[in-house]
Amino acid sequence: MTEKWVLMVTAKAPTNMSVIKYWGKRDEKLILAMNESISVTFDPTHLCTTTTVAVSPGFDRDRMWLNGKEMSLSGSRYQNCLRKIRARASNVEDETKGIKIAKKDWENLHVHISSYNNFPTAAGLASSASGFACLVYALAKLMNLQEDNGKLSAIARQGSGSACRSLHGGFVKWVLGKEEDGSDSIAVQLVNEKHWDDLVIIIAVVSSQQKETSSSLGMVQTVETSTLMEYRAKEIVPKRAIEMEEAIKNRDFPTFARLTCAENNQFHAICLDTSPPIFYMNDTSHRIISCVEKWNRSSGTPQAAYTCDAGPNVVLMARNREAATLLLRRLLFHFPPNSIDLDSYVVGDKSILKDAGIEDIKDVESLPSPPEIKDEISTHRYKGEIRYFICTRPGKGPVLLTDETQALLNPKTGLPTKI
Repeated sequence: MTEKWVLMVTAKAPTNMSVIKYWGKRDEKLILAMNESISVTFDPTHLCTTTTVAVSPGFDRDRMWLNGKEMSLSGSRYQNCLRKIRARASNVEDETKGIKIAKKDWENLHVHISSYNNFPTAAGLASSASGFACLVYALAKLMNLQEDNGKLSAIARQGSGSACRSLHGGFVKWVLGKEEDGSDSIAVQLVNEKHWDDLVIIIAVVSSQQKETSSSLGMVQTVETSTLMEYRAKEIVPKRAIEMEEAIKNRDFPTFARLTCAENNQFHAICLDTSPPIFYMNDTSHRIISCVEKWNRSSGTPQAAYTCDAGPNVVLMARNREAATLLLRRLLFHFPPNSIDLDSYVVGDKSILKDAGIEDIKDVESLPSPPEIKDEISTHRYKGEIRYFICTRPGKGPVLLTDETQALLNPKTGLPTKI
């Protein structure tokens, strides 16, 4: 163990967005939820965390860098994840580097961790979900854990509750569980990412700023003060979750949209019922939702669903590609960019722009008002209120990256190479 080798693993994990909301814990330490939740995993090509983990006898302490900035690993959530993974580690042998690590050695070896989010951190797009999912997945591969992603989700859950759902692709349910130690409170995949492959997701990034009230603090305040919270957890969500699961399996978009929108609205109502009230959505969020509601009503059947987590950014899900192009045209009409750089205003799957018949900024400026608009007030355009759009789709779970050029740590020093 006196050699100065460095052993590294790099992984990528997606974030997710809940359609049946997780809000409130019955156990703060183990992060056990008050109710089940269901989410859709985003395509990691467009929204993900990339994490490189390294181990070496030359490291004198555990260290971590997030988006290039060193941060403390002393928090209980990080320590819980590290402790549980080290306790489950197995023997590791790398013949190409002549490295042999016995199971007992892991307790005395320190790790370096470098993570990068390709989307705004702590702005209500579940960066902690992809972050802890990627951390646990990468460490599990580094330390050769002999456990599947379902069991790993129970570890990721103790870093961030929603992280357990990012261990799977497609649509995922976080099972409530009955055991006091939380061992059966895990994430299970309902359907994979190909099950509903015509679903299109458009994310309106309203703000990339950190939210004023963190999710962790907000949940505590809601559980302590909201008179509606217990009724929601016991009476509303269990029935709604069953209905949502059926809608997903049957690809029943009208039911899916109705439930998703209702869940969003009730979640934010619970936040407003908290003392002091928590405001995650802002005026722009409300305008986006109003736009979708008017379109759905005029169409006679839902064309798109909307939802937000603990932040102002709005996730919109269109029933198919055709609906997605119409949705994007409506959004660009109401929220044209300040900049002439359309290429940075719509990111991700940019082919939707072409489908919508929009080649440059002049096409946005000349967009006709949506047919459901009846009055002059509704034709008002809120230029620059949306920072940019991300076009994506349901995606797969975590993956290992074998290309060494994608590593975030130097293979010789174990220190950050890039962000």
